[in-house]
Amino acid sequence: MERLRHTDIKYLRGIGPRRAELLDKSFGIKTYYDMLYHFPTHYVDRTTIRRIAEFEGEDMPAVQVRGRFVSFNMLGEGAKMRLVGLFSDKSGTMEIVWFQRAKAMRDIYRTHTDYTVFGKPTLFNGRWSMVHPEIDPPSTPLAQGGFRGVYPLTEQLRNKGFTSRTFAGASAEILAGAQVIAETLPPHIVSRYALLDLRTALCAIHNPPTMAVLDRARLRLKFEELFYLQLDIQRYARRRSSTTQGFRFPRIGQFFNNFYSQFLPFPLTGAQKRVIKEIRADMGTGRQMNRLLQGDVGSGKTLVALLTMLIALDNGFQACLMAPTEILATQHYETIREMVAPMGVNVRLLTGSTRKKERDEIDAQLRDGSLHILIGTHAVIEDRVKFHNLGYVVIDEQHRFGVAQRARLWTKNVIAPHVLVMTATPIPRTLAMTVYGDLDVSVIDELPPGRKPVQTLLRYDENRLATYQGIARQLKMGRQVYIVYPLIKENEKLDLRSLEEGYENICEIYRDYRVAYVHGKLKPEEKDYQMSIFASGEAQILVSTTVIEVGVNVPNATTMLIENAERFGLSQLHQLRGRVGRGEGQSYCILMTKRKIAKDTRKRLELMTATTNGFEIAEADMQMRGPGDIEGTMQSGIPFDLHIANLATDGQIVQMARDAACEVLDADPDLTNPANAVLVRQLSLLNSRIRDWSKIS
Repeated sequence: MERLRHTDIKYLRGIGPRRAELLDKSFGIKTYYDMLYHFPTHYVDRTTIRRIAEFEGEDMPAVQVRGRFVSFNMLGEGAKMRLVGLFSDKSGTMEIVWFQRAKAMRDIYRTHTDYTVFGKPTLFNGRWSMVHPEIDPPSTPLAQGGFRGVYPLTEQLRNKGFTSRTFAGASAEILAGAQVIAETLPPHIVSRYALLDLRTALCAIHNPPTMAVLDRARLRLKFEELFYLQLDIQRYARRRSSTTQGFRFPRIGQFFNNFYSQFLPFPLTGAQKRVIKEIRADMGTGRQMNRLLQGDVGSGKTLVALLTMLIALDNGFQACLMAPTEILATQHYETIREMVAPMGVNVRLLTGSTRKKERDEIDAQLRDGSLHILIGTHAVIEDRVKFHNLGYVVIDEQHRFGVAQRARLWTKNVIAPHVLVMTATPIPRTLAMTVYGDLDVSVIDELPPGRKPVQTLLRYDENRLATYQGIARQLKMGRQVYIVYPLIKENEKLDLRSLEEGYENICEIYRDYRVAYVHGKLKPEEKDYQMSIFASGEAQILVSTTVIEVGVNVPNATTMLIENAERFGLSQLHQLRGRVGRGEGQSYCILMTKRKIAKDTRKRLELMTATTNGFEIAEADMQMRGPGDIEGTMQSGIPFDLHIANLATDGQIVQMARDAACEVLDADPDLTNPANAVLVRQLSLLNSRIRDWSKIS
């Protein structure tokens, strides 16, 4: 395998320097190894030979036919020249047509010679034809039937004559010429999980004899990718846990006890109590805490964050909460300041908009320790921000920060502070085990008492009048309403409603009510003003884009209308829906869409009406869209690329790989056992740019 990793693909027969350059540009294929690990995306069944006389229907699938060319005719001139071959299998005839490389094709194929043809038949002027099919003499392996891989291709590669057959042939040649394919998993892992050996798996993934063997090959290769991924994550997580020193917070004192006994806004749920106990246990170990707190919208994560920050204060440390937007940071600041003000806790807000005089005050108070809790945006990680004794950091909606940004908080004290990472975007289990596999995970899976589940309704354009009447009834009851649009301005290319048009329309319909508006292109001061008049109740309706999906808390808002709901993903719809249902009144989320929408889109919207469980929605969203799209969750990255495994669909294999990795590390924490030498070697090869998981939160 080592030789394959270092043999340039240009030396493979039929490739050469120019084609090698194109392969590198298209797929990063530089070596024989890269070519072997460029896998088919799906397979076509070439086990059956069809007869031309049996062709029927307007939309036939690709089929395989055996026969001979009867004649060839070159038609047209210049750029319009094409070659037409009449092909017969004795049951009937069809035309084989080449529009590209017509002269070259005429020199390749012969009449009265047996060929196997594979392609999609189309009916044209009463005669069946195939355009640019795959053609092989029956003696070649590719004509022997079986299942054939369909490989990813670019237009440039197609123009240079690359086909799926090119990739299959290249992989077959590499495997035939490789005398040894060194095993990349220890024998005890291969036997424990009944996996195919590596050579057999690679042969079968490119040229599967049966679907059963293909399934086993996929399992072997997916397991290996996910196993090394989990081994890498778990090894660094365990190393960090055992070696990274942290502050010990042994005391529960005046700040926590006073707040808990006198100022708690509502009784804690069982889930909140459980999570606080988990965090408190971490704080007492003397090791740095790195914990992920998942909680659905409105589940009370901020209260958990505050209570645990008060534990830091009780032990003589400062706390910091970092949020991704000024709106969200301000929301946290106002909420927390109001709750702790009677206790004399000094809370300040630091954002890019903070004026110089106030910044100077904040800097001075941070340095002398009189500032207890700093809340802010990325401004809190600037070099000028120096803490007296930072011991606890809360990062909200952390996927919106880059790894390097978050890591800068570690430099704010000699010993790294405890870290609580919060997200209101429930993370599917396979992603949590992978992208956040080095973090301990806590889940708040209960809503505070008195909260009623939001009723979600799917409505079509023809229901618009009745929908507007329902909104009017809510407004008459003194409630407030959000109306969300996918666009700010009208776009001629997109048949979507826009905020600018919608704002005028809503103002006309609801003349007796004040309408505020907010979108991403407003100046910060205008955005703050519009949000403030809605939050205060001066405005009863807020027309907006998705900028309100995070960090807006108006308990009196009971209705949200989402226009063109078909344009939004499940997780985004769920986040938007979380803006209502924050008070005690019954709340509604109305998904407005066209009657004619795609089947998958309808399924997505119907799921929204069926459940308010964010974890169920997140799992479904990943199944439908794949892991890479989900709210940028993957940006903190995984240590190496996945060629074949899919976190959206391979949950069972992820769990199996994680169990296997944990078993190995439980028995051999430092991987010093000679039986595990291959693991150390593979990790080194795969992780050429090793990421320190102890610095990722």
